[in-house]
Amino acid sequence: MKRYLLPLFILIMSLLYIFFIPSEPMLVKLLFKLIPMWLIILFAYRQFPPRATKVHYLLLSGLFFCMIGDGTLIWFVVGLTFFLIGHLFYTAGFLGQWRYSLPRLLSIVPIAAYSVWMGIQLVTSLNSNGEQALIFPVIAYIAVISTMLWTSVMTGNRLAMLGSLLFVISDSILSWNMFVSDILYSNVWIMTTYYAAQFLIARSISAFNRTKARSRGDSSLNASTIH
Repeated sequence: MKRYLLPLFILIMSLLYIFFIPSEPMLVKLLFKLIPMWLIILFAYRQFPPRATKVHYLLLSGLFFCMIGDGTLIWFVVGLTFFLIGHLFYTAGFLGQWRYSLPRLLSIVPIAAYSVWMGIQLVTSLNSNGEQALIFPVIAYIAVISTMLWTSVMTGNRLAMLGSLLFVISDSILSWNMFVSDILYSNVWIMTTYYAAQFLIARSISAFNRTKARSRGDSSLNASTIH
């Protein structure tokens, strides 16, 4: 039962922020927005095995920088930059867990197609709204988060894949609502998918550990069979 207390607390604090905390005062709103992320980072750290490896620290760093991005998103480019750094840490972690298969490799096709389509929609809208200064940061962010999603697929880790996909969905809703057209209940959709994405990525840390353990076990078995 104890193992479920922290995830339950994360859920409660997330729902509290999404549905009950008012927009003003802004500092109180921001505090409650970040509390679930602090808890998710703690949850991620508690997934570490006794001998943590590079992937664990890279994913934890990604969570940290995304939390900073979430807190600074009121200055859009600043927040976007921190999120981009967070995704680079995620990508580096996922690359170290690369598990090749042709279907996973080909997932780059729909990911790239969606990224190009979304990029065209956002650039068109930014141009028409006279916000050309945001075009390069937005395109760079789309490229990085799309790469992050694809590298998560290449790990074969379902928790990481689902978390990364939800992150893309969350950011797609946010950017569409900001630059293209209003989405009904956008904040609910954005934050629900965002918190779920971060929680799943945090949870994936222990799954990576099991994968590595199985790989070592298989190698040992093969070595003993050869000898």
